[in-house]
Amino acid sequence: MINLLIWIIVGGISGWVASLITGTDKQMGWFSNVVVGMIGSLIGGAIVIFLNTGNFDLTNTAYNNFNLVSIVVSVLGAIVLLGILKLLRRA
Repeated sequence: MINLLIWIIVGGISGWVASLITGTDKQMGWFSNVVVGMIGSLIGGAIVIFLNTGNFDLTNTAYNNFNLVSIVVSVLGAIVLLGILKLLRRA
């Protein structure tokens, strides 16, 4: 239960920081920030795992730790997600 709460809080912070960096903060509310941050965590984690191991094994528990690096990876993943969404809106 506490892990879910931490995931939501970190997702919200990551999504908010990513929306500030990409300039979409005015368009997004708190719920959107949480969703973008949580999906960004998955995207960022998948990218890091792929770069380190060459496959997308998201079940590897070595990458499921909570630390500053995981927050940075989450923010980077959220930036990637927001960039993709911006490209799709233009098309």
